[in-house]
Amino acid sequence: MYRAPVDEIAFTLKHVCGFGDLRKSDRFAELGDDLVDAIVTEAGRFAADEIAPLNAVADKHGTQLADGRVTTSPGWREAYRAWIEGGWNGLTADPEFGGQGLPQMLSAAALEMWNSGSMAFAIGPTLTIGAVEAMEKHASPELKARYLEKLVSGEWMGTMNLTEPQAGSDLNALKARAERRDDGTYRIFGQKIFITYGDHDLTDNIVHMVLARLPDAPPGTRGISLFLVPKFLVNDDGSLGARNDVRVAGVEHKMGIHGSPTCTMIYGDEGGAVGWLVGEENRGLACMFTMMNNARLAVGIQGLGVAERACQDALAYALDRKQGRAAGDKGEGMSPIARHPDIKRMLLGMKTRTQVARAICYSCAHAIDMAHAAEDPDAAKFWSERASLLTPIAKALSTDFGVEVASLGIQIHGGMGFIEETGAAQHLRDARIAPIYEGTNGIQSIDLVMRKLPLSGGEHVRGFIAELKDIAGEVAASNRPEFGAAAERLLASIGDLEETTDFMLSAQSEGRVAEALAGATPYLRVAGLALGGALLARGALGSGAEPAGKLAERTLLARNFCETTLGETAGLKSDILLSAASVLAFDAEASAS
Repeated sequence: MYRAPVDEIAFTLKHVCGFGDLRKSDRFAELGDDLVDAIVTEAGRFAADEIAPLNAVADKHGTQLADGRVTTSPGWREAYRAWIEGGWNGLTADPEFGGQGLPQMLSAAALEMWNSGSMAFAIGPTLTIGAVEAMEKHASPELKARYLEKLVSGEWMGTMNLTEPQAGSDLNALKARAERRDDGTYRIFGQKIFITYGDHDLTDNIVHMVLARLPDAPPGTRGISLFLVPKFLVNDDGSLGARNDVRVAGVEHKMGIHGSPTCTMIYGDEGGAVGWLVGEENRGLACMFTMMNNARLAVGIQGLGVAERACQDALAYALDRKQGRAAGDKGEGMSPIARHPDIKRMLLGMKTRTQVARAICYSCAHAIDMAHAAEDPDAAKFWSERASLLTPIAKALSTDFGVEVASLGIQIHGGMGFIEETGAAQHLRDARIAPIYEGTNGIQSIDLVMRKLPLSGGEHVRGFIAELKDIAGEVAASNRPEFGAAAERLLASIGDLEETTDFMLSAQSEGRVAEALAGATPYLRVAGLALGGALLARGALGSGAEPAGKLAERTLLARNFCETTLGETAGLKSDILLSAASVLAFDAEASAS
C-alpha cells in the first residue's frame, strides 16, 4: 500500500531545494508554509486513495481499441473526474484561464506522488499540462480563447505528436505535411506513432499538438511547424462540432504502463485534418521544445515516483518476510530479512537513489521558477541557464535510478519479485520506458555536453561546481563524526566532475567532438552523482526544523551515498578520459558481418 511521503517532500522543498528563496520574490511571496503543506498533503491523499488502488488493475486490464475508439481501464474515468474536480490540472497554469499560478516546485511534488500512485495514469495529465504551457507561450489570442480554459481545467486533454515510423529521435526525417487554406487554417496529412493518450474515453475532446512541414518549408528541423489539431472541431460558442479527419489506427501492446494508451494516429484520410498554426511557420520546433522541456522534467519525476513506490513496497516486504537468523539476533525463530546486512545494503541503495532523484528534480523545478520570478535580467539569465543545465540531469539520472531502484526491489522480494502478484515486477516494467521516451538518456547526455556546458562560455557550469564544493566544505567544517568520510568522498567526486568538465569543454573548443560524444553518457552520471551527493549532504547538515532522529537518518543516508555510490565517479572519469579511442574504433557493421 502506497503512503505519500509528505513530510520528506515538504522538507526537501523547503530545506534542500530553495523554496524559501522562491518565496522572497513578489510572484510567490504569499505562499506560506500552511498553504504549501495543505497542497502537498491533499495531493498525497489523492494519489494514495484515488490513483494507487487502480495501478494493478490497469496493468492487468490495459486499454482496449474497438470500433475506432479507445477505452481505458475500469475506474479510470471516475478517477479522472475526481482529478478535474480537485483542480489539479491547472496547478501551475495562468489564472487568466482558470489556473492557480502556483510554482513548478509544487507541481513537481504533486506529480511525484501521482506517478507513485500510477505512472500510467499520471502521464496523461502531464502531457495536457505541457500543451497548456506551449499554448500560453506561443498560441494566438484566438486559439487561447477557444481552447485554453478547457485544457487548464482538464475538461479536454492534450497530446504531443512528434514521432513517425522513420523519424524518432531525428526529426529531420519528419514527413507529415501541412497545406495552407484561404481561411487561415491548414490541412494536416500523415502518420504519427507512439502517441501517448492519442485516443481515450476520459474527455469529450482531445487537442493534438502536431509537428508537420509546409510545402515550401526549408529542409531539416528549420522547416517544421506546429499545429493544433482537435479531435472534434469547436464551434464559435465553445460547443463541439464535427469530427475532425484524425483517427486512431492502433494501440501498442507494451512492456509496461499498460493503462496508458499508446496510439498510432492517422491524419488526413478524408481530405485533411483541420489544424491551426501555433507560433510561426517553420518555427514549430522551438514551440514544441517548450512542451518537451516541461515533459523531460516530468519524465524524470516519473522515475522518482516509481522509485518511491518500489522502495516502500520492498521495505514492507523485507520487514514482513522472515528467513534465516540475522547476525547478532537473539531469541527463537527466523529474522525479518530487513535485518540481514545484504538486504540493508540494498534498501539503503534504494532510499538514497530515491532521495537524490527527488532533490535533483525539485532543484530543477526551483530553477525554472526562479527564472520566471526574477525581475533582474542577470538573475533571470542565471536561473534560466541553471534550469537548462539541470533538465537533462534530472531526466536521465532520475529515470536511470528509477530502473535501478525497481530492479533492487525485485531482488529484495526474491522469487516473489519475479511473480506478478507482488507488484514488484510492474514497477520495473513501468519504469523501463522512462530512460527512452522524451529524448533517450543518451540524447540528454549529448544535450548536456554539447549545449549546456558551453552556456556563458562555460562559466555557468564552473560556478555550479563551485557551489557543490561549498557544500562539501560545510560538511567538512561541521566536524560531525557521524558523517564519516562523506566530505572527503564528496570532494573527490566533485574533483572528478571538474576534471571531466574541463575535458569536455576543451574537446569541443579543439574540434574533438567525437571524443566528447563518446564520453557524454558517463559524464552526465558523474555530474548527477556529484550533485546528488551534495544535495543529500545539504539536507543532512540540518535546518534546525527536524527531530534529532530524522536528522540522524538523513546523515546516515548522505554518508552511505557518499561513501559507496559516489565511488563510481572515479571509474566513470577513466571511461570519459580513456575510452574514446576504443569506442570510436569499434565498427558495428564489421562486427555484424
